[in-house]
Amino acid sequence: MKKFHKRVEAGVVELLTAVVNLRRPVKAAAVMFIDALLCVAAVWIAFSLRLGEWDLHSTAVITMMTACLALWLPIFYLSGIYRSVVRFIGSRTMIGIAASCIIMAGILAVMFTFNAVPGIPRTIAFIQPMVFAMLLVISRLVARYVLFDLLNQRSFAGQRRRVLIYGAGSAGRQLATSLRHEPHMVLRGYIDDDPRLTGKHLDGVRIYGHEDIVALIGRLEVDTILLALPGATRQRREEIVRLFAAISVHVLTLPAMGDLLKGSVSVSDLREIEVTDLLGRDPVPPNPSLLRKTIYNRTVMVTGAGGSIGSELCRQIAELRPARIILVEMTEHALYLIDTELREAQREGRVGPDVSIHAELANVADAGSVKRIFDRWKPQTVFHAAAYKHVPLVEENVLSGMNNNIFGTFNCAIEAERTGVAHFILISTDKAVRPTNVMGATKRVCELILQALADRGSGTHYAMVRFGNVLGSSGSVVPRFQRQIQQGGPVTLTHRDVTRYFMTIPEAAQLVIQAGGMAMGGEVYVLDMGQPIRIYDLARTMINLSGLTVRDRDNPTGDIEIQEIGLRKGEKLFEELLIGHSPSSTSHPRIMQAREALVEWPTLSSQLGLLRLNLQDGDAALSLEILSALVPEFIGEQSSSKATAA
Repeated sequence: MKKFHKRVEAGVVELLTAVVNLRRPVKAAAVMFIDALLCVAAVWIAFSLRLGEWDLHSTAVITMMTACLALWLPIFYLSGIYRSVVRFIGSRTMIGIAASCIIMAGILAVMFTFNAVPGIPRTIAFIQPMVFAMLLVISRLVARYVLFDLLNQRSFAGQRRRVLIYGAGSAGRQLATSLRHEPHMVLRGYIDDDPRLTGKHLDGVRIYGHEDIVALIGRLEVDTILLALPGATRQRREEIVRLFAAISVHVLTLPAMGDLLKGSVSVSDLREIEVTDLLGRDPVPPNPSLLRKTIYNRTVMVTGAGGSIGSELCRQIAELRPARIILVEMTEHALYLIDTELREAQREGRVGPDVSIHAELANVADAGSVKRIFDRWKPQTVFHAAAYKHVPLVEENVLSGMNNNIFGTFNCAIEAERTGVAHFILISTDKAVRPTNVMGATKRVCELILQALADRGSGTHYAMVRFGNVLGSSGSVVPRFQRQIQQGGPVTLTHRDVTRYFMTIPEAAQLVIQAGGMAMGGEVYVLDMGQPIRIYDLARTMINLSGLTVRDRDNPTGDIEIQEIGLRKGEKLFEELLIGHSPSSTSHPRIMQAREALVEWPTLSSQLGLLRLNLQDGDAALSLEILSALVPEFIGEQSSSKATAA
């Protein structure tokens, strides 16, 4: 008997699947045929309700049927009822059906009021459209449920995810509607912050409070949380995400309202939780005058234009309407990508048609190339982002690192002064503060060069902007963790106590441009990076929010292990942003000004001359001695004779 029932069920599923897969014109014709039958049935029901008896084939009934069928198809076709897709039928379709039936009732009322037909009560003109509308709505709801909702559930053979939606507002309701067409997801309830909604039901689904989420998730056996809060501030989103950070539950979120391209939301809009959702920092609106001060209608040069920060600077600068933007980059592919992207943005209208874009393939460590570029373009503003930044690589290639970072900056800064550049902004790093690695020490020397040039009375306004890690940059820990989690682990980190500051690339670039607008000469600006994040906690959170568990001594059967591989050469446990103390505030709440000691130009110039000679001779040991003399805070390893000269 069970086998018989299974065969019948399989046959029904196969039949329904065949119906769903019919060509659209065939399905439309079938719907019209069924609606015609419902129109006839509505006439019989209307007469029965009005007269209290069934009359199936009298002259009055047949006359009414003829009139209704003659009106139904033109009205419904012109109203677009048959352009609606059954699986996505909603309130608009229902309203369309009601409106069409009201029009139909009006015409019938006029017809049978001025042309009375024996046996047809005038009220039939109103009863029949009302019954017809009810039958049409019921038929479509049943069709949607049987052909799509029920069929999807029956035909899905995979593992279903039990879902809670956080947010019972408009976005949450739309998301719940979209879930009906996702057979692998079963909605178990809503969570909402509004205590007035707790215990109530939304379309038959219960709304819960957020007080004891851990117990709720365990009781309902939920494995997926969908955040439907597109209008929430970043700080509020961060607070909510933190609620699930210690629970092994997969968390997906709708993007912010400004990133939704259409008014409605659906499952396709959901994305994985990103580290930006954990920062809790709402961006400060930019100061338009600071943004435009060094950009608008000027010739702006960006060195390192193909890098993470350099390319974002180029994007934002290009939209601020410079006269021309000069992209300087030594990596051909990186230069090609940013040049192509800006020209595409110009074709799409995001960059003004009068902005002139020029790509220069050059290494800023080559003094001749730098002189040629500055002489050719005579830039008025320079953003110097070109640098080697990967700490372990620079530790192994100290000669190349010092030559590129220090003398790349030196060459550009000297040429800026010679050609009359108005503003020169150096992209620095928190690793320049009490550096423990060669990369950080070289960036501190870059700062010293600009400070000394400004101190001797240069006509160029030199400024430095110092900040920490940016999310999504090449070599960033976040994409590496994401890749390792997707591969099943282990997730590797250098030390469980390592902490780092994080900032998004767009925010960092925007603040750099505004800091450049404040520069008067020699300032060291420090960006407010918020609170530092412990990398071990970040790894655990990313694993948990992926719906997986951490494998450790307390949970030996967990999914992914976190392994410590030891600090890399020159790596710090904690990063700092200030050498001194008590930074002063500026006109921007996210930009501070540091007070740092400087080395006067005659002394610095002499030391740089010696350093250049030793680099040319390939003497890594003597070069590091000079570097240590220039940066007394540098406490890196001095046994650099093993370092590879590149």
